[in-house]
Amino acid sequence: MAEDFNILVTGGGGYIGAVLVPALLDAGHRVTVLDTFMFRQSSLAHVCHDPGLEIVCGDARDENVLKPLVKGSDIFVPLAALVGTQLCKRDAVGAETTNLGAVKTLVKMMSKNQQIIIPTTNSGYGIGEKGKCCTEESPLKPVSTYGQTKVEAEKVTLDHGNSISFRLATAFGLSPRMRIDLLVNDFTYRAVYDRALIIFEAHFMRNYIHVRDISKAFIHGINNWDAMQNEIYNVGLSSANLSKWELCERIKQHLPEFVFLEAPIGEDPDKRDYIVSNEKLEATGWAPDYSLDNGIKELIKGYRMINNSIYGNA
Repeated sequence: MAEDFNILVTGGGGYIGAVLVPALLDAGHRVTVLDTFMFRQSSLAHVCHDPGLEIVCGDARDENVLKPLVKGSDIFVPLAALVGTQLCKRDAVGAETTNLGAVKTLVKMMSKNQQIIIPTTNSGYGIGEKGKCCTEESPLKPVSTYGQTKVEAEKVTLDHGNSISFRLATAFGLSPRMRIDLLVNDFTYRAVYDRALIIFEAHFMRNYIHVRDISKAFIHGINNWDAMQNEIYNVGLSSANLSKWELCERIKQHLPEFVFLEAPIGEDPDKRDYIVSNEKLEATGWAPDYSLDNGIKELIKGYRMINNSIYGNA
């Protein structure tokens, strides 16, 4: 039976954290969540009954808040971040201080015996070579503030040692703290409600992963620490290296009325274009539970409950 740990998850009320934290509790760990809850989310309400959960409302950049939490923890999962190209562009200072600065602060406080699993991003690959998968040894060429800050945070963490970095593919699937802006989630939402989509630069490739399989990767890393520590792993679906056009074709299989066209002019502000190999993580015994089609079906059901129209009566 795996050892139980005291785990500090910063940003634990977010999209990934709202799935990961309950899974860590189910695995027998004690979890402290540090989050500002800036989106007014109540994403952990369903696990507040668990005596193994503590919630601290505060900022991961605040050393006074962080110090006592670090002292009592065995493992750190710094999820707190401004995620995505557009959000980081809108708040570049926040992106720098949260995505990178907060990680530097945390690592500075850690002892060499404490463990850290950092979620980075395969956004760091930027624009890959056509037809060639990016591996963990591929050069990093981030094309956004988000990618750059996460690449730098990864280096800080790995330099500390006793760490694992998971370079996450673009996440999809339902979470108690839902994000509709992620590509699969966004395209499926538009297919359900608009039944039509105009795509910019439809040939751009991306890799995808279900949010529950991201959670599974973190637990896998904890359970296999000795074999996996001080390494980087891509976390994605090997069956889902797809262009935006191919993604729309998959959604259409589930929603036949969905119509999509490529825009003859205009550009996607997110310039990422790459495919990724996940063989290194798979070789450790990890395997995903959810396919892209599983996720699309899940999202279609979820969107029967979720209608993102707070300023409309329809």
